[in-house]
Amino acid sequence: MQTLHFVVYGIAGWVMEIIWTGAGSALRGDVRLVGWTYIWMLPIYGAAVCLEPVHDRIRRYPWYARGAVWMLLIWAGEYLAGWLLKVSVGACPWDYSAARYNLQGLVRLDYGPAWFVTGLLFERLHDRLDRVRLR
Repeated sequence: MQTLHFVVYGIAGWVMEIIWTGAGSALRGDVRLVGWTYIWMLPIYGAAVCLEPVHDRIRRYPWYARGAVWMLLIWAGEYLAGWLLKVSVGACPWDYSAARYNLQGLVRLDYGPAWFVTGLLFERLHDRLDRVRLR
């Protein structure tokens, strides 16, 4: 069942990233709404399966506290994944070094609100996947 969760999280992350980058292209004036992702992102988003025990432990916290936990964990995961990719294959598919609020080009601090919301959305997806498993 964990494999199913991994794949669903990976695909959900891909979809959200394509929508996010497509919206960004619209804000830059590109009416084609070009969205993209990287093949590396499937396992990176799929790794959210490792955060399910955290969700089980914090589910009774208020939404704003859970969102803050997700934001911090996602920043940490994004930094670690980017660093590992740089070390292992020589490049990270994303480069935030031109952004104003970045950490070594691997994390954008101004994306905090997006990660806050993403974490809360993944909670709902986790609960839905658990209900499917119980059937």
